[in-house]
Amino acid sequence: MEKSADEQQGPQRKKGGRPTKKTKRSYTLVVRVTETERILVMGKAREAGMSASAWFRTAARKTVVIARLSPEEAALLRSLSGLANNLNQLARLAHREGLLSVQGKCRLALGEIDRLLARLRQR
Repeated sequence: MEKSADEQQGPQRKKGGRPTKKTKRSYTLVVRVTETERILVMGKAREAGMSASAWFRTAARKTVVIARLSPEEAALLRSLSGLANNLNQLARLAHREGLLSVQGKCRLALGEIDRLLARLRQR
C-alpha cells in the first residue's frame, strides 16, 4: 500500500477565488463616542468617501499628537504666570509713582520672562 505522490503532499488547494490579504486585521478596537462625536466622524468619513473604520485608521496613521506638559514645563509656566503678575503690579506702581522709580525692577522682570520663554522654546 504505497501512497501516490498526490496523497503524500497533503490536501490540494483549489485554484481561483478571492486572493488572500497581505495584512490581516485581527484585532478589534471599540471606541465610545457621544452622539455629537459620532455625527462628526460619520460626516468626515462621508466627505472623504470612506467608511468610519477606514477614516479612523487613516486618522490614526496621519494624526500627530502633542504630548502634555512635563512637570518641569508646568513649573516654568507657573513661574511665568507669577512674573506676569509682578510685571502688572510694577506697571500700576509706575502709573502712580512714575516710570523712572520702577525702571530697574521692570528690566529685571522682563529679563527673567525672556529667560523662561527661552527655556520653554527649547523643549
